[in-house]
Parts: sequence; structure tokens; C-alpha cells
Amino acid sequence: MLYLLSEDGQGLTEYAFILVLVALLLMAILTVFSQQVINVYQNILDELSVI
Repeated sequence: MLYLLSEDGQGLTEYAFILVLVALLLMAILTVFSQQVINVYQNILDELSVI
């Protein structure tokens, strides 16, 4: 029973590690494609201002 209680936080730590990796991956993708993302949003704003 004590063995099971000592591993309760392991799953939470693994989920937190995965969440950090996903956040870093998203930041890297946005950094690489930032100009394309800006252009997409600018095109959307331009089309909305015409209407």
C-alpha cells in the first residue's frame, strides 16, 4: 500500500512535462511562421473592413 501512495504524483508530473513540451512546440511554430500568421490576420481584417 505504501508503494502505491509513493507514486501518486508521477502521473501529474508526466502530464505537466507533456504540457510544457507542447507549449514550447507551439511557441517555436509561431516564431517560425509568425509573418505568415500576421499576413493571414491582416487579410481577414482587410476583408472585414470592406464589408
